[in-house]
Order: sequence, then structure tokens, then C-alpha cells
Amino acid sequence: MSQHITASRTTAVILAGGTGQRVGLQIPKQLIKIAGKAVIEHTLTTFEQAESIDDVIVLMTPGYVADIERIVERAGLTKVKRVIEGGSTRSETTRRAVEALGEGLAEGEDLNVLFHDAVRPLISRRVIDDCVRALDRYQAVDVAIPSADTIIVTRTHGEDGEFITEIPDRSRLRRGQTPQAFKLSTIRRAYEVAAEDPNFQATDDCSVVLKYLPDVPIHVVAGDEYNMKVTQPVDVFLADKLYQLASTAAPAPSGEEAYRELLAGRTMVVFGGSYGIGKDVAELAESYGATVYALGRSTTGTHVERAEDVEAALSKAHADSGRIDYVVNTAGVLRIGKLAETDDATIMEALQVNYLAPVQIARSAYKYLAATKGQLLLYTSSSYTRGRSDYSLYSSTKAAVVNLTQALADEWAVDGVRVNCINPERTATPMRTKAFGQEPAGSLLSSEAVARTSLDVLLSDLTGHVIDVRQQDPTAAAGQASGFDQALASVLDRHDGVA
Repeated sequence: MSQHITASRTTAVILAGGTGQRVGLQIPKQLIKIAGKAVIEHTLTTFEQAESIDDVIVLMTPGYVADIERIVERAGLTKVKRVIEGGSTRSETTRRAVEALGEGLAEGEDLNVLFHDAVRPLISRRVIDDCVRALDRYQAVDVAIPSADTIIVTRTHGEDGEFITEIPDRSRLRRGQTPQAFKLSTIRRAYEVAAEDPNFQATDDCSVVLKYLPDVPIHVVAGDEYNMKVTQPVDVFLADKLYQLASTAAPAPSGEEAYRELLAGRTMVVFGGSYGIGKDVAELAESYGATVYALGRSTTGTHVERAEDVEAALSKAHADSGRIDYVVNTAGVLRIGKLAETDDATIMEALQVNYLAPVQIARSAYKYLAATKGQLLLYTSSSYTRGRSDYSLYSSTKAAVVNLTQALADEWAVDGVRVNCINPERTATPMRTKAFGQEPAGSLLSSEAVARTSLDVLLSDLTGHVIDVRQQDPTAAAGQASGFDQALASVLDRHDGVA
């Protein structure tokens, strides 16, 4: 059933030849923006980050090749080697890709090819890696998930409409996804045989191999529910919501040498730097050679809710050091209680400190960060995924910070300014102790751990992400999918996750 074959490299082919007709748009659906980025940019970014992928080519709707080239250049997607026009059908597009991939190959040379729909932007690196590994043993690989619905077969009887003729055994039914992966020689041979069939029709590539190369087994890799295809208007809404709620596993630690190399000569401004996470971020960055301005009410008299204090602090830091590379805001207040019983002063404090302050900090910091192509780092809470009783002010303001992060990441991308948001689980900070009192030892994340992850994010290329910080995260290796799983867990979890 299997054959061990090796290949010199793995190429991902992003099939982007569709239009936006079913979504009701005048542009191809792969150019629709979800969470601040075109659908295809999300897709390409995941393949860019997958270590098992060596290079990428894009087959784009005729007339829109230049649009993709601009996205690739702006996003710095170095693995994308070519963008060419797709065909009028899926099969014709695959043929063009196979022809392009064969150019320059030596005689007898083979390679792994993954064909993926551009409008499946939620693909995880786990699925990609599993497909590549499967190609070490098999010549053809599909991705599928079990069907949760009962599938029926119908037949139309004139004006009487449809009637059920069969109900297949659901335990054997699977819903196909992409990527579909092949040895280049295998998919090329399948299409060569298919070309001799005058009645050839196919909507995917595995069906071509199944029909025309029946001796080639097609191995199935487990997909995931998040790997949805953006086809109908409701899909755009669902995908956008998933990205809004999803979080990203923390980047790998940079390491001591990298911290010193990347932070030496850099300037960091930390609002909320008097205690807790902000204080730890400031001290950690300073220990690696950064010039740090740790600002807070109790130490420097800086009130983040005062626009003049924010502007003065940033102006002084820039005047003293000549640059600002990172701006961090950990300042926040936690007020618990019924909204109807909350006075005006408490409401205004929550709005001013938790939301308006990040807005003002962002507005004032922009010109400095644009000059250094730096990063703004904000903080949210798992409360942002779902409003909870007694946390109306806190949950809603933290949700606003996430939306602010994603909006600014898109708005500032053209200037090279990155914006991210840290989402720590329940963390041992003075703010939390004041609200909840002493809690059992070991039940809370340490502020030092959050600070370390914050530093890793600041030194990464991430932008527009909500980054989870957890005491234990066994799904982190699964890549992007773990963020959606954790978003779902946050919604279902009835325990407050405030930092």
C-alpha cells in the first residue's frame, strides 16, 4: 500500500483562481479582508511560517496578479517565488501549476507538491506538516474530517421536488479539505492520462488520481474543523469572528544572546511600569541593554488617562535617547460589580484607563514607532471573548483593546509598525490581589513569565496577533489551530481569566 519516496523540496501551490460571485462581490473572494488582511494573505502567511514548506507559487484569477504581488511584497513573504494566472477551471489551474513546477527540474528529479485553496485561510501548520510527512510514504494524500451531519442522496421527480433515495453510513463518510498533496510525477501522470478522456471532469485533484491512476493509494490525513472554505457570505462572517477571537501561541524564546543583541541600543517606554507585569518587562529589557523608561502613577506621577502625561513622557524619552523602538502599556484597572449599581466615576475610570489610554498612547507613539519601525504592545484578558456578569466594564474594554490592536496592525502595516496584544491567563499581580485577595499558591501565572513572553513578542515579526500566555499549553506546537482552540475554551470557561 505504500512506497518510500524522497524529494528534494516541498512546494505549496495556492489555488486562487476563484471569483467573488457567490459572496456577492465584484472582486475575487481571496482578496476580501478578514481581521484586517486579505484572505489570501492569511493563507500565505501560514505557509510562509511552516518549516516543512520550501517555496510557494500562487495561481491567481486573471487580471489580479499584480494585486497578489503587492500583498507578497508588503507582507515580506519570501517563500512566494511566482504568481501566475490560473485557468478557467480548477483542473486547468492545476495543469498550469504542474507545468510551471516542472520547469528547471533535472531528469528524474521529483518534488512534493501541496495544492491548497487560497480561501481556506485557517489552515494550521499541523495539517501542513502531516501532509508533508505522509508524502515520505505515499504518492497521494488528501485531508478530511468526519462528517457530523447525516448525508442523504436525493433524486428529483419533476415538479414534485427532491426525494431521498439513500442514506449512506455516516461512519465511513468524510468531508474533504485541502491541502491535497502529491509527488509531482504522480499528479502530472494523472493529468496526462485524464487528457485522453474526452469526457473528463473533476472538481479536485485527488479525484483525478483516484479515477485515472487506480493503482495509486490515496492516504488520508486528519484535517480540522477550523479549516473552513470561505465560499458563502456567512463564511466571511464566521472566519472574521474566528480571527477576532483567536489567539496565537507565544513565539519561541529568543535566548540570552538574542535578547542582548536585539535590545542593545534600543529604547523602550513602559506605561504601567511601577509594578506587576509592566515593572517586570521594564527590568527584564533593561537587564539586556535596552534604555527603558518605566512610567507609572506611584513612581513618576504619569497618569495614562491624561493625554498630556502620555505625550510628555514619550517626548522626553525621545529627546533623551534619540529614538523609541517599543511602547508597552500594561496599565489597567479591574472593577467588579453590577453595572446598574456602578457610579459614574467608576465607569469613567474604567473607560479612560482601560480603553482611552491605549488609544491615546497609540496616537502619540505612532510618529516615533514609524521612524524606527517599532512595535506597540497592549494587554487584554481572556474576558474579552465573552462578557460576564459583574465584569461588564472590564470585559468590554478588554474586547475593545483587541479590536484596536487588529485595526492598528492593518492601518500601520504600510509604515512597518507592528502592533500586538498579550492575553495572559490569571496572573499574580497587585491589581488581582487587590480585587480577589490571596489565592492558592501555584494557581496563578507569574508576572515574570508574562514579561518574558512579552519580550519574545516584541522581538518577533508578529503583528496583529493576540498572544496567549498560559502556565501549560500542550497544544502550542499545533500552530495557529491552538489559538482557535483556546479561544473556544475561553468562551466556554466560566472561570474569570483576568490578568
